[in-house]
Amino acid sequence: MQRFSNTVIGFLNLFTLLASIPIIGAGLWLARSTTTCENFFQTPLLVIGFVVLVISLAGFIGACFHVAWALWVYLVIMLLLIAALFGFTIFGFVVTGQGGGVEVPGRVYKEYHLHDYSTWLRNKIIKDGVYWRTIRSCIMGSRTCAKIAYWNNLDYMNRDMTPIQSGCCKPPTSCNYYNMETTLSQDPDCYRWNNAPTLLCYECDSCKGGVLENIRRDWHKISVLSVVMLVFLIAIYSIGCCAFRNTRRSETDYPHGENRMTKIKPRWDYHWWRWWHDKKEQLF
Repeated sequence: MQRFSNTVIGFLNLFTLLASIPIIGAGLWLARSTTTCENFFQTPLLVIGFVVLVISLAGFIGACFHVAWALWVYLVIMLLLIAALFGFTIFGFVVTGQGGGVEVPGRVYKEYHLHDYSTWLRNKIIKDGVYWRTIRSCIMGSRTCAKIAYWNNLDYMNRDMTPIQSGCCKPPTSCNYYNMETTLSQDPDCYRWNNAPTLLCYECDSCKGGVLENIRRDWHKISVLSVVMLVFLIAIYSIGCCAFRNTRRSETDYPHGENRMTKIKPRWDYHWWRWWHDKKEQLF
């Protein structure tokens, strides 16, 4: 049973090593992506992924080579990791619970309003001017808007757009530039729109909404992946506790079931009692 538990935890940690690769890959993808242009939450993913990788390696060594202290460190760090991943997952679902875009009559694509998203995400984009300028430069460098620059009216009617294309590459569909008498009641983004390729609607709230929608979709996928990882890590932690107990037992060098109690130091009156007992045997 002892060897079985250690073998199981060894194999499970090997699987955890493999399972950490998608988390690290997701963080690297978010850091390098030229289409999403969000890079503020790939750092937690990379940290979690590399921590899972390292502690899984430690657990594998501790279980296979019966190193009790390594397994103890492994279990403590694993518990902290489960708590951190649980908090990150709950926060991700709360943040991504809002938004999703609104239907546009007669169009395939959706439009995205900034006020529909969580306050935390809005503050991250609006209040941090440096961060928004970085995102803006990323969108311009990705040539996302160049892909729809030559669309005609029929294309706008029948073709879908990404959230960034819908918010940053065109004015809101409700804008009316033909009847100037009605422009006073239009969406403020209608005034921010400019035909210049370096301006377009990059300063529009709809563009920020499109970026937040991309973040929401990606983060939601990562949260689902985190739930799967949580279930897997909790199962490994439970088996790891059994392996730790078995490893400590193996370090005593006693076969299972053997009596290990010994008289290390006699009581203070043992020698007096022994002398008196011998004297009685001599007399009688």
